Amino acid sequence: MQSPITLEALHILDAIDRRGSFAAAANELDRAPSSLSYQIQKLEQDLDIIIFDRSGHKAHFTEAGKLILERGRAILQASEKLVNDATLLANGWELDITIAFDGIIPISNFFPMVDALAEVSSTRVRLQEEILAGSWESLNTGRADLLICPSLDTLPQEVKSEKIGKMSMYWVASADHYVHKRSGKFDEAAREKYRIIAIADTARGQPALSINIIQKQPRLTVTNFTAKVEALTAGLGIGTLPSQIAQPLIDSGVLKRIEGTEEQPMDIILAWRRNTMGEAKSWCIQYLKKNWKLK
Repeated sequence: MQSPITLEALHILDAIDRRGSFAAAANELDRAPSSLSYQIQKLEQDLDIIIFDRSGHKAHFTEAGKLILERGRAILQASEKLVNDATLLANGWELDITIAFDGIIPISNFFPMVDALAEVSSTRVRLQEEILAGSWESLNTGRADLLICPSLDTLPQEVKSEKIGKMSMYWVASADHYVHKRSGKFDEAAREKYRIIAIADTARGQPALSINIIQKQPRLTVTNFTAKVEALTAGLGIGTLPSQIAQPLIDSGVLKRIEGTEEQPMDIILAWRRNTMGEAKSWCIQYLKKNWKLK
């Protein structure tokens, strides 16, 4: 008897759980939300099982749905390994490679690598923006093959990494923000008086991280780095930006560095899991180590 549960259906369930909604999952999978809803409803009818509880404002997995999701992820991992192993055996080059990067790193830094890889392989590249703990979660769970992000004090044992560059963060606010009228030290006691602009951590299974945020401080959380820049330039609060993003806005008079703050340097690392190494992954590692130059 052929099972009505397909790999495509399992991918849809996984995306809905990771992204938190049908709409966000549809966006990730490049599908219409109605298409996902129809496929899930058909699966429920074929199995005679309710996968989602739709009684509330937001659909939630039932216990049976959670079981299908959990066991389904094991099937997806096994099928991915099957395809990868067969591909590697055939020609050594992976069909797909996912490169995750922390949102503070502009995506344009990876475009030259994408073009260069296309000259030697037909491997499909996915560039995946993550934030804070979400970056490491994507690598640890296998959703990403490579990760470029600020260094951690302690790395997971199964992860190998190399420093490929540096970047600096500036404390900034809009040029007309009232923070620039203050005087004295800009310590935590001073900072907590001003609204901080933060980006939501993309981790779903791991505890979220927070950097430069004080618990009692007023906060505006946005979903991506572009929105943070817009919120800062609109005068909604204070926050840190990479120097290469902040400096042109400072030079143009849109933003202003907060007096009494220091530049925050950090190392940028390239990280990957030790367990698998295909041709495309190896090629990307060597390319980034040799050519990385933060824009």
